[in-house]
Amino acid sequence: MSLNIKPLADRVLVEPKEAETKTASGIIIPDNAKEKPQKGTVVAIGNGTKDEPLTVKVGDTVLYGKYGGTELKLEGKDYLMMRESDILAII
Repeated sequence: MSLNIKPLADRVLVEPKEAETKTASGIIIPDNAKEKPQKGTVVAIGNGTKDEPLTVKVGDTVLYGKYGGTELKLEGKDYLMMRESDILAII
């Protein structure tokens, strides 16, 4: 599925991964205690700036700061629009 959105400059559109529903030991986490996900998949990128081209590409799995990005809802799904500098690492 192709989204009808093109980020500008150094902005990146990320689809967050689902929050964990269970701990490693099998304890179920209630909705109100779930951590905000900090990992997601890049689904669209801008063209970068003339001084700094983007290093992430569509399909990369990335880690980002807990409060990074602006939340968007597009075609019924949640996304985050953020600057590439808000991305901490590519996994």
